[in-house]
Amino acid sequence: MAETARPTVAVFGAGSIGCHLGGALADVADVTLIGRAPAMDVLREHGLTISAAGRAPRRIGPDRLRLATGPDAAADADFVLITVKTAATAEAGRQLAPHLRSDAVVVSFQNGLHNPDTLRAELPGRTVLAGMVPYNVVQTGPGTVHQGMPGTLMVEQAAAVEELTRLCTAAGLPVEARADIREVQYGKLLMNLNNAVNALSGLPLREQLGLRAYRLCLALCQREALAAYRAAGVRPTRLGPVPAALTPYVLRLPDALFRRLAASTLDIDAHARSSMWEDLERGRPTEIDSLQGEIVALAARHGLPAPANACLTDLVHQAETAPDTLPWTGERLLQQLRSATRA
Repeated sequence: MAETARPTVAVFGAGSIGCHLGGALADVADVTLIGRAPAMDVLREHGLTISAAGRAPRRIGPDRLRLATGPDAAADADFVLITVKTAATAEAGRQLAPHLRSDAVVVSFQNGLHNPDTLRAELPGRTVLAGMVPYNVVQTGPGTVHQGMPGTLMVEQAAAVEELTRLCTAAGLPVEARADIREVQYGKLLMNLNNAVNALSGLPLREQLGLRAYRLCLALCQREALAAYRAAGVRPTRLGPVPAALTPYVLRLPDALFRRLAASTLDIDAHARSSMWEDLERGRPTEIDSLQGEIVALAARHGLPAPANACLTDLVHQAETAPDTLPWTGERLLQQLRSATRA
């Protein structure tokens, strides 16, 4: 590690998740947030406020953060946290490659399955590890990011990441090192299949998950995913209140029974929404191809159909360019997915 008074952390792709992680770590490390110029300008003006359900908001003044727009700002970092969207991962690696120290530890805190491998290809010789953020974080105001549900960060188990896990714990970010990080990623992907349903619904997560029609849409997607997992020999880690294989059955329960049996699933801030909803709201491309699209591709490799996931992929892509197609009621969306499945 560099001989500095405190560890140094660079967050590359400082959007909602990146600001959440970097803001929390600012108490225990020297943090550099690297992001788009307009976003960094907002932080220079307003500072960064991080909030979570049940906790008072905490403001980090701009004087306590290094704000940058170029990859050279990560040159001195002990740890580099990658939080860009999946489509930007390869380019992020290419931009960072000339600047990172040879002993820098790179951790991908991104959705999807392949980002760590993509980064390893662009950053040969450097330590690149997988990470997982189990909760949603969205921007709720200028310079303000909000964590909508509780959860524990997970990182790939390795000696190189021990100091980072210590920093996260000291910063109040629950974290767990996992030897089964690949299975964790598949378990997270199963949960993330709700991102598209939530984005199309336009509703807060707790309200959307409380309505059976939307849960039936998610159940259809998860059933296809689990079939593809079985064909691929994948056993996803249990991340929710019930084993992954049973989740589609629980989702199909009547609302009252679901609320009783899956109360922890609804332990969500009343205003929390998925990051995909935020992307559509802000007119940005989504990560649908790394979520539902990943299931479609995995199923196809094993000769299986995944019509519900394919249909949702198409609907989200339509919404990216035609936001007037939103929102979708649960009944209408379920009818669309069932029609695709029958076809």
